[in-house]
Amino acid sequence: MRFLKVLFWLLLGGLVAAFVIYNGDERVSIHLWGGLIADFSLPLMLIVVFLLGFLPMLLAYHGLRWRSRQRIAGLERALADIRAITPAPAEPEALPALPAAPSTTLFPETGA
Repeated sequence: MRFLKVLFWLLLGGLVAAFVIYNGDERVSIHLWGGLIADFSLPLMLIVVFLLGFLPMLLAYHGLRWRSRQRIAGLERALADIRAITPAPAEPEALPALPAAPSTTLFPETGA
């Protein structure tokens, strides 16, 4: 599984590198307030915009995962405390054997 993760990230890095190499000279002009114009390279701008959308969700995911692990650990500790306090259940006593019931059939055998 780790091999597939590494392979995925290498392919993604290769795609980003190819995009930057082939579009490195493209420029994008952004008109800002007061007549200001910002001139950015296209690959840099797309990578920054992608990261602005990806990083908050990644942080939220890791925060949720951390909180879930903390809650599970707390519940496991509480369960261990309850098991330590509660005595083990006693062995149930053997029930007396029931007398055998007579065989009742709907169609008794007829001897001919």
